[in-house]
Amino acid sequence: MQQTSLNLIAIGVFTITMLSLLGPLLNISPAVPAIATFTFLGLATIDTLSWRGRGVNLLVDWVAGASPQYRDRIIRHEAGHFLVAYLLEISITGYALSAWEALKQKQPGQGGVTFAPLNLTSPVSAVMIDRYCTVWMAGIAAETLVYNSTEGGAEDRQQLREVLALLKRPSSEILQKERFAILQATTLIQEHWAAYEALVTAMERRLSVTECYELIQQYRSEKVSAS
Repeated sequence: MQQTSLNLIAIGVFTITMLSLLGPLLNISPAVPAIATFTFLGLATIDTLSWRGRGVNLLVDWVAGASPQYRDRIIRHEAGHFLVAYLLEISITGYALSAWEALKQKQPGQGGVTFAPLNLTSPVSAVMIDRYCTVWMAGIAAETLVYNSTEGGAEDRQQLREVLALLKRPSSEILQKERFAILQATTLIQEHWAAYEALVTAMERRLSVTECYELIQQYRSEKVSAS
């Protein structure tokens, strides 16, 4: 997503520059690149101040979403969050797989799986902190398992680091906690791989949170029966 944003900005700057350079040769009025620049900066300012960047999110998501590989990676990333949150008994309140879905659901940013918030106004147990860290890193773990690489997860890492920093954890511990959480999430997804694959299909069909819960529970029950 970040690379797509940079590409769009580069294309916009390149287009305006070429209009300025080639304008005289193509008999294009000098006012055209000036208007284009003014419009580009004006829209960017309005989007930042009024929409808090949602317009850019929608545009970037629309461009990137044209790729089936991109859409599949998003679903698999979010399915990792969903499955691990369920397994660790962290309540899931919803999910959105695009910026447009997030906007309709009044979620910030480009969407994702939303959970019951971690309450930092009162003492939080070490076990609960570990659970949330594992859930935040589960998207990265899922992407790595499927693609042997990760393109998303920057916001997940940032969230983990910000929360641990608020809890006054040292930098060395934060990095250690991040690596351990990825390892834990990877193990959970591998142990429930059939449920994960079924969940990917269910989320692709936009089944409700309750239906996804029931699907995971079904696969967990079958696993217990088989063992």
